[in-house]
Amino acid sequence: MSKYFQLLFKIEIHPLLWLIIGIGVITANFRELLMLFFIILVHEMGHAICAHFFSWRIKKIALLPFGGVAEMDEHGNRPLHEELFVILAGPLQHVWLVGISYLLSLLSIISTDTFNLFLYQNLVICGFNLLPIWPLDGGKLLYLFFSIRHSFFDAHKRMLIASIFGVSLLITWLLFYNPINVNLWVIILFLLFSLYMEWRKRHFVFMRFLLERYYGRQTELTKLKPLVVDENDKVYHVLSMFQRGYKHPIVIKKNGTKQMPLDENELLHAYFTEKNFFQPVGELLYLY
Repeated sequence: MSKYFQLLFKIEIHPLLWLIIGIGVITANFRELLMLFFIILVHEMGHAICAHFFSWRIKKIALLPFGGVAEMDEHGNRPLHEELFVILAGPLQHVWLVGISYLLSLLSIISTDTFNLFLYQNLVICGFNLLPIWPLDGGKLLYLFFSIRHSFFDAHKRMLIASIFGVSLLITWLLFYNPINVNLWVIILFLLFSLYMEWRKRHFVFMRFLLERYYGRQTELTKLKPLVVDENDKVYHVLSMFQRGYKHPIVIKKNGTKQMPLDENELLHAYFTEKNFFQPVGELLYLY
């Protein structure tokens, strides 16, 4: 239990959130803000506790003025089922929160108005988080879905394009139905900024995935998926075919004939140690 208690020391509260809480006290909206703060905290702790259960490396649990985020120091090489559990652990917290609040309402410990407000906030936070837009939980589920059938690089790119489409629909809806909602515009700006930054660093994200695969734990990769490539394909191109959850023997076709497969670590070694970024992969046959 003590190791889970240590997660509390990873909580970071954004300075602007303290300012908003102060404004809430002055404007008599403290109860609503306190509820919101509590719901977001429980939601993010759900992610963090589940990740800790699977021995993920947790950087911090950040509480922001418009939500929260549990940042993990993992780079796409953990089992997909673990990531699914970690993602769903946040939204599932709203089930017991609403259940307990309903019980308290039945026992007249809290008023019906308080329960209705608490229910509304839970539904809004959970529903919004499940939108298929990065970095929301729905966007992470979308990323996971693409990762089942596509390479890491391709899945990440597809997720970002789908997220841009999703946030565009959200902006269109807002313009037509609630164009003066300042809070939603702030959240949308945050989503747009997050997508912009994630798109800019997509190659860096890919490199972290490969580095973790090269230097990290390989015991997680138990399924083999051979990659059949042409001898003239470049090393970087072949690496971009690597998929989450699989270890890849590299089968090189030379003059139409399949050669003895290379281990994926030989390809990673050629890339990171030998710096052979654009070397034809067929030339590695003479080195290993």
